[in-house]
Amino acid sequence: RGSRTTEQLVSQSSFAYLYSELVQYHQSRVSSISDLERRLESSGYGVGLKVLELLAYRAKESKRETRLMNILQFVSSNVWKALFGKAADSLERSIDHADEFMIVDYEPLTSTYVSVPADLGQLSVDSYVSGMIAGVLEGAGFPARVTAHSVRLEEGEGNAVSSSSSSSQHHQALYHGGTFSALPPRTSKAVFLVKFAPHVLQRDAGLDR
Repeated sequence: RGSRTTEQLVSQSSFAYLYSELVQYHQSRVSSISDLERRLESSGYGVGLKVLELLAYRAKESKRETRLMNILQFVSSNVWKALFGKAADSLERSIDHADEFMIVDYEPLTSTYVSVPADLGQLSVDSYVSGMIAGVLEGAGFPARVTAHSVRLEEGEGNAVSSSSSSSQHHQALYHGGTFSALPPRTSKAVFLVKFAPHVLQRDAGLDR
């Protein structure tokens, strides 16, 4: 979790190092970018299950969420705050596909501090987060396919990023090749595409009758 306190800044640096090592570990064991993304998703999936369990324990509630929009709001707010210290920047529903939703994060932790080599330019290191989202949803009874996408910022969107991070910009550094260097300005955001299994939508529609 990001913060301005000394202890949490050290933790953030540790995450950058450990996550970079995790990516390199899986990279050395796969032959394609898609295989690497699947491995990152798999690594995050178990974390998502544990996060759901932890949040349920803290809330001391036995009631399970049954509505689709409510579980998505829980993920983009409660889960995001527990993992990253802030809510996701937006939750949107696809105009073209009723079974698809998008969780948007302008500064995802997993890609903020990790440099992707040129030969892996299409790799989404945020796949780890998509795995966590899938784990939370599966554990809550809302199975879905979740994928991470890097989307170029549109004009004006960058202002939201710069204003939210300008006060802490001098604290941020990029981990690459065993060293930390100053972060370049972000030119993209992370969009986590959530596509629910058909029976989830059918169940949710049935609750409206």
